[in-house]
Amino acid sequence: MLNFPEPPKSYSSVFLEETDKPLPKKIDPRTRYAFFSTIAEGGKSVIKSCKDLHLSRFICYKTLKPEFADDEIEQQRLIREARVSAMLQHPNTVPTYELGRDGRGHCYFTMKLVHGYTLREILNYRERYDLMQLIEVVIQVGHALEYAHTHGVAHRDIKPENILIGPYGEVVLLDWGLAKVWHPDGSSDPELKGSVVEINDITITNMGKAQGTAHYMSPEQIKQDSGINHRTDIFSLGAIIYEVLCGKTPANGEQLYEIIESVQNDTPVNPSERTKLKVPQLLEKVAMRSLSKDPQQRYQTMNEVIRLLQQDWRSELKR
Repeated sequence: MLNFPEPPKSYSSVFLEETDKPLPKKIDPRTRYAFFSTIAEGGKSVIKSCKDLHLSRFICYKTLKPEFADDEIEQQRLIREARVSAMLQHPNTVPTYELGRDGRGHCYFTMKLVHGYTLREILNYRERYDLMQLIEVVIQVGHALEYAHTHGVAHRDIKPENILIGPYGEVVLLDWGLAKVWHPDGSSDPELKGSVVEINDITITNMGKAQGTAHYMSPEQIKQDSGINHRTDIFSLGAIIYEVLCGKTPANGEQLYEIIESVQNDTPVNPSERTKLKVPQLLEKVAMRSLSKDPQQRYQTMNEVIRLLQQDWRSELKR
């Protein structure tokens, strides 16, 4: 497993003064969280670390940016993300603690604060890492997706930036903000504004993020196909496997329109033709089939992908 430094002692140490301090007789949720520090910002949301004064621990706090805080659609989207995250209780997802409103009535939800590195940070130095370690990370992501799919949820934003490897080897799949869910009869409502990746109106400020996301989007996601389902995640995970194998993304191009065109129309070159590293045939087959343009030609369940990744491809590395 990949090993990283332990969390800061200020976050992880346990002291008697913290465990035994009295709980207020009257609980005021407006004063529960303190010592906020911004961790990351998305297009419409902000993620902060803060201290839960009731439980004496540092946690993750997600809310909307001020300019979107009163937008009813964005609030609904944040609430959906919180509940999807909370309902998918799995070792490879981040536990959700609380969904609420602050003193101004703005929505927020809290989660476990996980330290570590994203898979993007690791793949930026692909040559330093063992293939077996990286595929184990992919398998753990696969388990999270298999669990989500069997519970009626498609993630739709699988990319290295949304995969975090913690200091004890834990692997968690982040950011369910684009997740798609269905009614019990299999039907779905029209998409909430912002619940699909918009590629027709990209501004200068988020061009880089859009390019990174586009590399892992399935053709049906780019087309915003209303019939999109869990097989889009299989495509995206296939793109990650491809990059793990050769250090390059399957879609070509530097401009956004070039990447989109490549995802929709180009058949990727085999990973083994793009690297000097040894690429096991089994893993190459899994990547290439997962990247089929036609969802019907891909693996139909994440369980199939996991079972193949767990087979003995390691012996090929010793030849």
